[in-house]
Amino acid sequence: MQKEDKNWRSLIKKIWKKFQGQLFSNMLTVAVVSLLVKGIAFFKEILIADTFGISELLDTYLIAVLVPSFVQNVFIGSYSSVFIPNYVAEKSHQQQSIGAFQGSSFIITLALALIMMGITYLGIDVYLEVLFPGHEPHYYELIKTQLWIVLPCMLFWGVSSLISGLLMVNDEFLYSSLKGLFVPLTTIIFLAFFHQNLQEKTLAIGMLVGSVLSLIYLIVIGTKKKVICIDKPNFKSHNIQILIKQFPAKISSSLIHGMNPMVDQYFSAQLAVGAIASLNYGSKVPVVVLGLISIPVGSTLLPYFSKKALDGSKTLFNYLNKILASGLGLGSILAILLILLSKLIITLFFERGTFTSSDTDQVYIIQQMYLIQIPFYISAIVMNKYLNAINKNNFLVLSSVVNLILNIVLNYIFLKLMGVKGIALATSIVYFVNALIIYLYIRKIHNNQTASI
Repeated sequence: MQKEDKNWRSLIKKIWKKFQGQLFSNMLTVAVVSLLVKGIAFFKEILIADTFGISELLDTYLIAVLVPSFVQNVFIGSYSSVFIPNYVAEKSHQQQSIGAFQGSSFIITLALALIMMGITYLGIDVYLEVLFPGHEPHYYELIKTQLWIVLPCMLFWGVSSLISGLLMVNDEFLYSSLKGLFVPLTTIIFLAFFHQNLQEKTLAIGMLVGSVLSLIYLIVIGTKKKVICIDKPNFKSHNIQILIKQFPAKISSSLIHGMNPMVDQYFSAQLAVGAIASLNYGSKVPVVVLGLISIPVGSTLLPYFSKKALDGSKTLFNYLNKILASGLGLGSILAILLILLSKLIITLFFERGTFTSSDTDQVYIIQQMYLIQIPFYISAIVMNKYLNAINKNNFLVLSSVVNLILNIVLNYIFLKLMGVKGIALATSIVYFVNALIIYLYIRKIHNNQTASI
């Protein structure tokens, strides 16, 4: 018995020694905080379901936040992805000029956010008429009322994203991850205490207040940790020039990729009222699961790959393969388990108040279709960070075009065959194709590099 205990202790020590290090501890930190954030966010969704069910008001809110969220994911998120590897390079070779690099980056971020706010404000009527035609004037007024409240969030998200990137480069993943708490917490508070007074504005104001508090928190932490050191901008520095050249490719890729949710909502809007809300509820658990896995993996691997790329490590490709193998295996097991438990999950978490058993019967199948994507989504996230780190963003444009075309075609086909459930299935197939295309490209890069040695 004592011998067995010794063997177990020895095995645990070996495993710990193998994974011990900054990367693993960072992943663990982000995973724990993400679990907390997602738990609170999921409770927020339960509260929203209890308050609104599948309703017109929830549909209009989701459409109102679609454009700001699109800008955040496509433009602001793209800049953060190209900022980190080039900031790491600047910090490694030109330590004295990182203040100028930060100054340039903050100006670009602010300008980008303000431009996108202006475009959204001027183009909202055309956007609604083209993508969501055939509704009553009251429907469009509800959307715009909520959009004007949410619109300033673009500015706060842009600055927050940059400060969060600075914290991650300096291995301050705990503080950068905690920023995600503010929006769900404020939304819960506003739903619980102010819904009767604010009515249709409740969710939008909750998002706005949470975004402001998140930015204030990051500014305080960034200043305290001395990661913010803004100096006179220099747009002629070598790494800023690389960043600027990579930015259009990354934006194009994210822009095309970010159109997929809009495509899904466009097709679902052709169906009965509540179809958009059904898709929203059906995606909640997959989004939570993917967030709990992809957020810690993606956010920690980008700085890690960026630093390893500077070393010219020959083992980086092999390390990527190990991560992908683990992600596919564990992701597949998780997807199967959640698919089997899908109806029970929807019943437990959402079936209350105005959310009925008939809603459950529709939503749990949508959720199953979304869950299929889990292993492929994780793999795509890892490989995207790999390409971001080595400044190979151009190929992502091509893969995104293929994905968008495939998504439109599959949405059209499966919508006819399966209704709103087909939209969710199309999404999973698109992520499988995306992961396959990116891996084949990375393998081609590796083979070319090996042949040239």
